[in-house]
Amino acid sequence: MSKAGPLDLASGLGGKIDKKEVLSAVHQYERCHVGFGGDEEARKADYTDMVNKYYDLVTSFYEYGWGESFHFAARWKGESLGESIKQHEHFLALQLGLKPGMKVLDVGCGIGGPQREIARFSSTVITGLNNNEYQISRGTELNRLARVDESCNFVKADFMKMPFCDDSFDAIYAIEATCHAPDVLGCYKEIYRVLKPGQCFAAYEWCMTDSFDPNNKNHQKIKAEVELGNGHPDIRSMEQCLDALKLAGFEVLWEKDLATDSPVPWYLPLDASHFSLSSFRLTALGRFITRYMVKALEHVGLAPEGSERVSSFLERAAEALVEGGRKEIFTPMYFFLAQKPH
Repeated sequence: MSKAGPLDLASGLGGKIDKKEVLSAVHQYERCHVGFGGDEEARKADYTDMVNKYYDLVTSFYEYGWGESFHFAARWKGESLGESIKQHEHFLALQLGLKPGMKVLDVGCGIGGPQREIARFSSTVITGLNNNEYQISRGTELNRLARVDESCNFVKADFMKMPFCDDSFDAIYAIEATCHAPDVLGCYKEIYRVLKPGQCFAAYEWCMTDSFDPNNKNHQKIKAEVELGNGHPDIRSMEQCLDALKLAGFEVLWEKDLATDSPVPWYLPLDASHFSLSSFRLTALGRFITRYMVKALEHVGLAPEGSERVSSFLERAAEALVEGGRKEIFTPMYFFLAQKPH
């Protein structure tokens, strides 16, 4: 888990946004979403700005509460959240068959938590692709502190238009990242282009499951809250992702919603009825303390105006994720392994 403290949270809030402009950025971000009059097509058209604003606003919250790897994980009984996150990353590396010296691309790498873990686990060289300047600056510092500068690096770019030559990488992965793409087929085509023939792409996708009913108002509300709190233009179905992979040219080796086999529910860390000392900041009490701490920091001027509002929509997103998980209409762990033909 992250060692970031309250002052780190306060100083990082807003990312590269001018601290005086944070509240305005929050309003602009919120207006992209259904509950504030926004619509899906507008979010897709302006996804770069929307997703960048989102990660500038929330990255310090993520690191404070979740650690350096911003994703969920399948989890065994008796296993801590931190252990399950590492196991989730190792599983992906093993599925890709990573070997020492391979050149790997992490699409939508966040601040590089998985990149650092997988590079150490597999002795590979990993490039993290990210379009958010604040996350790259934070990740670069963390890479330096972890002494993995030679095996881990970052490139600032849009994953819809990658600045790499065709057939550049020995393996590619994405962990809960390509769900931010406005056009999943276009995104998978770019990944296909830069992957070497015969090599594999693996990912964990955020998806609505077959149990999701688009005509059910409660289901619609849960989906909208998850999109608002997590910076998504739209959350696709598993079938849409699978079809897009095949249309992009991939041969799908296997695919499954890994949430269905997880002995411990993936959403447990966010469940208000659950308490854990090891992941205290994620519990209902921990989030309550964080909310009022942020309010106090904002009041005395240590956190920018608008910080409490960010905390609020993240709280709503956590509640929606738990409800979506309980109803089994949403999964953050639709996994697939796909190969680019020779």
